Amino acid sequence: MEDLRAKLAYLKGLSEGLDLDDNSKEGKLFSQIIFLLEGMTDVVDNLQTDYDELYEYVEAIDQDLTDLEDDVYEEPFDDDEDFEDFSLECPDCHDIVYIDGDTLDEEDIEVLCPKCHRVVFVQGELWEEDDPEFEEEVEQE
Repeated sequence: MEDLRAKLAYLKGLSEGLDLDDNSKEGKLFSQIIFLLEGMTDVVDNLQTDYDELYEYVEAIDQDLTDLEDDVYEEPFDDDEDFEDFSLECPDCHDIVYIDGDTLDEEDIEVLCPKCHRVVFVQGELWEEDDPEFEEEVEQE
């Protein structure tokens, strides 16, 4: 921004060095051009100041979000990570349970809801409350 102001000052000096009469057509033209450039320089200066403040604010928000993600997730959140290979809702607490594709390939697995610890997935089958095998499994536990 200082470079822009320095160039404007240089142009003012050049126009004053021409000794143009402010009442002549050329003098009025140069005077108005310099007046316009001064106004534009002020606007650009204000925009740069606002931009710098917004940039600092966004950086602070980004850092706060990173801290929050670190607190909430055990591993840092990665937008490229495909952790939603499979998801389902727990029928009891309605929490979303995510199961990755590798887990689905394993045999004899039993996935529990992390919130209420209810079995929500067994050996590739969804357990429903109205499923008779589910009721037998719950009674055995």
